[in-house]
Amino acid sequence: MGVVAAEAAGAFRRTAIERSDQRVAWERADQAFFAAGACHILAWVCRDSYPDRSIDVAAVRLAGELQVFHAYAVWDGWAFDHSGWNPEPQLLAVNADFEGHPLERVRITVDLAEFCAEYHHRMADQYWRDPLPRAREYVGRYIPPWA
Repeated sequence: MGVVAAEAAGAFRRTAIERSDQRVAWERADQAFFAAGACHILAWVCRDSYPDRSIDVAAVRLAGELQVFHAYAVWDGWAFDHSGWNPEPQLLAVNADFEGHPLERVRITVDLAEFCAEYHHRMADQYWRDPLPRAREYVGRYIPPWA
């Protein structure tokens, strides 16, 4: 897949039924699923897919808030999320513009389980089906910036 312009995660926010019914949430298109509801799963799968690269995980929150609302993988100024690989400043700008509010970038230094506990996100085994194979396939659609 070629370069896709960064899109705001908020454009794919789950509806009330998607929030309450894991099967309905699961049945959304891949981009919507990984933009809102499973972005953190995608970020860790991306990091784990390239063990020879120093990929970090970051997240954003509204300035002054504690709760993060979007997680993504980061490598050398590039960010990977539901929009594929984009320059991180572009990803941050499109999300801030969509939210109409300044954002804070948060470097995530804990593992996935600690992240999920701290920020109230689901672990992979809490989804309707296992999201890990779906995330691995999604990561594989995009050519990383070092390729």
